[in-house]
Amino acid sequence: MEERTERDREPDAEEFAALLVGIQRLTRRHLRAGLDRPRLRGAQAELLRLVAAAPGMRVSEAAEELSLAGNSVSTLVNQLVGQGLLRRETDPADRRAALLHATGEAVELLADWRLRRTALLGEVLAELDGPDRAALAAALPALRAVAAGLRARGSGEGKAEA
Repeated sequence: MEERTERDREPDAEEFAALLVGIQRLTRRHLRAGLDRPRLRGAQAELLRLVAAAPGMRVSEAAEELSLAGNSVSTLVNQLVGQGLLRRETDPADRRAALLHATGEAVELLADWRLRRTALLGEVLAELDGPDRAALAAALPALRAVAAGLRARGSGEGKAEA
């Protein structure tokens, strides 16, 4: 029997990345089925979630939090305002800046998406056996650390993606 080395037990970064992307894509695909409105792109949904969680944030703050260029977030804001999902207000402290707020429709949309996503993933997780569910639960702190590590490295804006 072949003995496994410590390196063999380490997670494979390529497989890890592919699985995360695949799970996200499949989840979105399932949730988009049957929607009666145009779909939101990933960055649009991220911006909406961020603004709904922190109403009144500036475009520059959203750009920093999302690790995107300010002009990219401005474009997203214009798209979401046009769809009636985001509202801009002039910042009384600095009339040159705008404060962002999710509309009631956006809040409802996000709540519905969250409920449907939780239900879908809950069904899939319930199909796993006990040890697999326990392994996923045990991995959550490590996944949070991976997210924090990526956030700490900055945006990577302007770098090529494979």
